Amino acid sequence: MCALVSNVYCVGRNYQLHAAELGNAVPEEPMIFLKPSHAVVPLDGSVLQLPLDRGSLHFEGELVIQAARDYEPGMSVDELVDTMALGIDFTLRDVQSVIKEKGHPWTAAKAFKSSAPLTASIAFPGTESLADTDFTVIKNGEEVQRGNVKDMIFSLQTIIDYIGKHYGLGKGDLIFTGTPAGVGPTVSGDVFELYWGDVRLGRCEIG
Repeated sequence: MCALVSNVYCVGRNYQLHAAELGNAVPEEPMIFLKPSHAVVPLDGSVLQLPLDRGSLHFEGELVIQAARDYEPGMSVDELVDTMALGIDFTLRDVQSVIKEKGHPWTAAKAFKSSAPLTASIAFPGTESLADTDFTVIKNGEEVQRGNVKDMIFSLQTIIDYIGKHYGLGKGDLIFTGTPAGVGPTVSGDVFELYWGDVRLGRCEIG
């Protein structure tokens, strides 16, 4: 999936319990931010070198979809998406707190290199079947996050329509669709495993 990446869209606060755990209001429309393509690296068991010297670094596990063709108004998710993956939106939480207070963009906290590691892709099962399976984040052998599309504030259809209308959505674009509750800090030596149901799609260690 990484080889064809163009734009990397991310949806903030798309699970109510996650917004609550950080003390954030639930948005009235999708909250979209961007990461550069340089943020996307494979979750293939390798060691990720992340900026651990810049304050608290948090993990946020997410379902990620990729556009297989250019979006056109009226297009359904099933027409747009052929493959999906799981990813982690790494966030410099202390940096984010400071820039939020100043009203600055989130780039410094969200868009650093290797901040969007991504598993191998799998076939998109279709929107009707997607809610039959949870995705989970395992940290050092313990489950820390569990998510399901049925718990999203904004559906995948709402998300692609919103991004397509306001920003454009083309072949190869990725969408990190938001993180469920359970985000937390990570340190050097932590090992993350991302599962779709009972299938492990990716693993990484923090360097």
